[in-house]
Amino acid sequence: MADQTAAPPAAVPEVYELDWSDLKESLAAGWRDFLEAPTYGLFFSCIYVIGGWLVIWAVSIKGQLWWTLPAAAGFPILGPFIACGYYEISRRLEQGIPLNRHQIMGVVFRQKDGQIPSMAAMVVVFFLFWNFLAHMIFALFLGNATMTNVSSSLAVFLTPEGLGMLAMGTLVGAAFATLLFSLTVVSLPMLLDRDIDYVTAMLTSFALVRQNPVIMLSWGALIAACLFIGMLPLFFGLFLVLPVFGYASWHLYRRAIG
Repeated sequence: MADQTAAPPAAVPEVYELDWSDLKESLAAGWRDFLEAPTYGLFFSCIYVIGGWLVIWAVSIKGQLWWTLPAAAGFPILGPFIACGYYEISRRLEQGIPLNRHQIMGVVFRQKDGQIPSMAAMVVVFFLFWNFLAHMIFALFLGNATMTNVSSSLAVFLTPEGLGMLAMGTLVGAAFATLLFSLTVVSLPMLLDRDIDYVTAMLTSFALVRQNPVIMLSWGALIAACLFIGMLPLFFGLFLVLPVFGYASWHLYRRAIG
């Protein structure tokens, strides 16, 4: 009788070489998923859009700038769970499983007992550390400057010190964003799809970006650009951008990881 003992799984899943067609086809698949189940995508997008509206309301109407920090911190906490909603919808469409809102929400809710909370905690640590560095950069360049109300005058940012702060903050922020993207681009769908720990998932995600730097960083830049454009009209564009790229991220993961 043949040996029925299964071989132990590899420590780190295999990553594949990608080309531009993988990005194009993943994005096309994300668009198809959105058209097939638009209400589900719009539902999960509502959380981000409403959160953005609340931030605008707190800052522009109430003038409560302090409120933006805890509000912004909530996005990286909820983000991985919302992303799992997109991934679960694409997974069901891919496998021909009927879409049921109670089952989909049940899958998302059950992630609280898995590795997703650890991933969310890691994202929050990144956010808090970047916030600390941003304050440090501000203090280094503008700590001794005479401040004005930045809501009515941006003159302080046009000084040599202000321009230096913006340049340094942009470089450091870009480095943080690139590292966070590299660690999470396929690790989140992997945690939903496989019984794997979040450290292995992040290492696999980083290995994928390292093996396909131009393709994957271009993907990250495309996402960032579309998110920025989507936020301009009072966040309404996120109703389209978030679900399409959420679904597309699932399909890219399926093409990228063995």
